[in-house]
Amino acid sequence: MKNAITLTLLFLIVVATGCRDHTPYGNNKSAGRYYNVRGFDMYVETYGEGEPLLLIHGNNGNGSSFTGNIPYFTKKYKVIVPDSRSQGHSINDLDSISFEMMADDFAALLDSMHTGPAYVIGWSDGGINALELAIRHPDKVKKLVSTGANLWPGPTAFEKQTWLDMVSEYPEIQKKPAYTYAEQRDKKMFLLDYQQPHIDPKELSKIKCPALIMAGEHDVIRQQHTELIYKHIPKANLWIMKGAGHGTLYENKRWFNHNVAAFFDKPYDATNTFGSFMSKFWE
Repeated sequence: MKNAITLTLLFLIVVATGCRDHTPYGNNKSAGRYYNVRGFDMYVETYGEGEPLLLIHGNNGNGSSFTGNIPYFTKKYKVIVPDSRSQGHSINDLDSISFEMMADDFAALLDSMHTGPAYVIGWSDGGINALELAIRHPDKVKKLVSTGANLWPGPTAFEKQTWLDMVSEYPEIQKKPAYTYAEQRDKKMFLLDYQQPHIDPKELSKIKCPALIMAGEHDVIRQQHTELIYKHIPKANLWIMKGAGHGTLYENKRWFNHNVAAFFDKPYDATNTFGSFMSKFWE
């Protein structure tokens, strides 16, 4: 009997291990290809079939940020996972970069892929990109989720210590030589968040699609700032994820995936905000 139990446990361990997803999201060449987008080659991985879902990663990241989310959404959507300009495999050596440029990149990508309007999830800088995409190209976005985004840099947007850390790092970044592409990229991406974005809250009224505005309870973005974004979008819900920091999409991926899917699936309901959003959809 003891041997039988041992063999059963070993079998279950093997099965469980075999069921794990080992796909190298963000570096999966079998799912990736390049699109010429506005003068540079944008690397994009695509998974699944269905309506398009665009996933936009954070500063100096790549598609691997969504490792815990892609398999869930692939069951229903055509999941499009690009590396943003100058990040990941999307090499671009221009000195300048802005959130407006990246928003235009994503609009051009959707045109190149002939997808029509897409659902959008953006995290951190990707959350800013999602807002800018919906402001500048409202016809490209069906619904959007923006988590951990800010409208401007500075101490009214970032938590105090986060901003003080950036301020203390700035002089060193400015004087440090940047000879290699990687050094130039890292400097450029730091300055992007230190100096940008510059979004007037009134601009958010141009977002016509339903939007789920998110942050973690302990996010690096001030909760008041997240609420400001939410209040200026005509059809918006707000979700402050309890116990989470900046990484809402992976700190509790099951909760994130379930509620975001429910937001996409259900008609917009203005009452689904603050705590009520979670209790209504988390079943």
